[in-house]
Amino acid sequence: MISTAIRVARVGSAAELAAAVLMMLGFPCLMAAALVPSVPAFAAAAAVTYLADHFLHRRGSYLVNRLSKVRAGLSIRFLIRQLLLVLLLARLDLSDNLVFYAAVAGFILFYGLQAPHGALVTLIRNRRRMPVATRNVDLASRIRIPDAPPRGLLNRSAEKMLHLDLIAVCGVLVSAFLDEPAAGFLGMGLTLLLSSLYVLALVPYVRGRRIPPNADTVLAAVDDWLAEYRPETVLYFSGSKDSAYQVNMWLETMEQLDSKPLILLRERVILANLAPTTVPVICVPGGVHLMNMDLSTVRVALYAANVGKNIHMLRVPTMKHVFIGHGDSDKLASVNPFSKVYDEVWTAGRAGRDRYAIADVGVRDDDIVEVGRPQLAPIQTWQGVPDGRIPTVLYAPTWEGWDGNPGNTSLMLAGENIVKQLVQADPPVRVLYKPHPFTGTVSAEAGAAHRRITALVEKAAAERAADARYRPDTAAQAQAKAELARIEARIAELSGNGKERGDEAEATRDGVVDVARHEEIARLRAEWNDAYWRSFGSYEHRVITGAEPRLYDCFNVSDAMVSDISSVVSDFIASGKPYAVTDSAELGAEEFKRQNTAVRAATILSNSAAELGGLLDAVRDPAADPLAEERAELKRYLLGPDEPTSIDQFNTAVANLSLKAEARNLGQESRIAAAEEAELAG
Repeated sequence: MISTAIRVARVGSAAELAAAVLMMLGFPCLMAAALVPSVPAFAAAAAVTYLADHFLHRRGSYLVNRLSKVRAGLSIRFLIRQLLLVLLLARLDLSDNLVFYAAVAGFILFYGLQAPHGALVTLIRNRRRMPVATRNVDLASRIRIPDAPPRGLLNRSAEKMLHLDLIAVCGVLVSAFLDEPAAGFLGMGLTLLLSSLYVLALVPYVRGRRIPPNADTVLAAVDDWLAEYRPETVLYFSGSKDSAYQVNMWLETMEQLDSKPLILLRERVILANLAPTTVPVICVPGGVHLMNMDLSTVRVALYAANVGKNIHMLRVPTMKHVFIGHGDSDKLASVNPFSKVYDEVWTAGRAGRDRYAIADVGVRDDDIVEVGRPQLAPIQTWQGVPDGRIPTVLYAPTWEGWDGNPGNTSLMLAGENIVKQLVQADPPVRVLYKPHPFTGTVSAEAGAAHRRITALVEKAAAERAADARYRPDTAAQAQAKAELARIEARIAELSGNGKERGDEAEATRDGVVDVARHEEIARLRAEWNDAYWRSFGSYEHRVITGAEPRLYDCFNVSDAMVSDISSVVSDFIASGKPYAVTDSAELGAEEFKRQNTAVRAATILSNSAAELGGLLDAVRDPAADPLAEERAELKRYLLGPDEPTSIDQFNTAVANLSLKAEARNLGQESRIAAAEEAELAG
């Protein structure tokens, strides 16, 4: 019941739901207390509405945000509370009392101060919004960008301003209860004084040297930096907040390029969700600003998504344009007809080339280049189960998706069967369960299945911990846990060092990465991962959620995987390890393989998971694995050869295309020069 209410109300927890209910009930109680009239009851109801409202705002509740859409926004709620307070005074026969007039006049003046306050806050934010935002770009030596106003002035400014009425409300209530006007006058006076001081504190930040340079000055500084840096390869990206992962997956590849890299983003929300990187980043929201930017040294532009704003870069003829995508799968997005606009399309292996040929969407075979998947470099190749360790099987189902298709995930129909058979396997195996982070966000049934599977794994882990056959090395685990605590403390120290950036302008000015710190954090994360796996027994079943350990880390400690149709399967194939995929839609093994290239070397599971024994047999005796050769062949087909490495292939493709762009530009210059000479001669 509660979970259903949470989902309907679009709140994040039972606490948020309770606060929302209290706030909504509080206002009718305020009216009732005003009509009775009862000062204590009114004070209690007012306290509930203040606290509940504040709690929901601190949580960023979706429900509170939507109230403004139905004319019940923050300002309206405060105004209603104040009007009900005036009604209370009238019902107490205080309408001829000076406190009554002070309350009416004071609240009117208080609301009169909201307009200049809101105008100043908006003006400051607009003036401090840069035409471009950057990371790892040295603009501080070229232009003066002043410090942002103190966070206390602008952060949640409307809520802070409105809450200053609390002093006046308390004062008026005390006056009404004690029939003593002094408290009301004092409270109202303090509210108006503090409100006026808040407005005055904002004034200096809209004038003089506290205003950042204008757009022309900032853009000129960016062009000056570009002329000095001379970028050669650009990763261009546009998308929504939820698509930030599509550019994040290419950051490490960009850092390893032989040519000078640059990342161009089109939305500020993507910049805010960009993972740490040493590559220079420029976010240019305005199309005109981008088209006027000096990118004359760029020879190759890489595109990770097919979006409308790509046209602003595709129009530049001096560079070659490449679609690299954000994953290699059998989805329709992998053969989008829009891909015809690019000079080349880069795929991981032969499978990508064949997809375009079969789809017949106008992409020429000559324009397709196989470059592998540089992102898969951290995935280790299987060497068999180490001596003395029981095999580890990773169950990594995908989420339920938006369309209710039963083939999206195995969780509801097969998940419990899979986990039950794994935890009961004889000889035993260790189970790692890593659900997709979106699991249960759309389907309550999927969320319930996830909780049941979690309970199964945790119960099996408890039973194994009590089994005398499994004896933990307590000293080694204690040492690993101590290492984890040390590493986490150091990462927190490194990540938290330095001044907190006040706003976009400050982040642009100060957002040059400390390379040494960046490299140390990367090294510490690798050490953390090693210590994490040593902090518990290699036989211990585990539910793994959150960002760490990462999916690829789970790949590396596993000897086999069970999953669903998704990029997880395509990536796991890089390990060469046995894997199984669940045919939750019950297409049948042959049809399932026909429709999905990535499962052609998999053990196909029905919803009963009866075929799971075949996967476990392949793990226990690799020599008798019937699919080993097919997996190796599929890996080459999907991801290309192991040698040269994918990053070498990628760099070669960039270099070759850069030469083509340079040849085109030189040819164009020669033709223009020849035409000018001919015109002069004529």
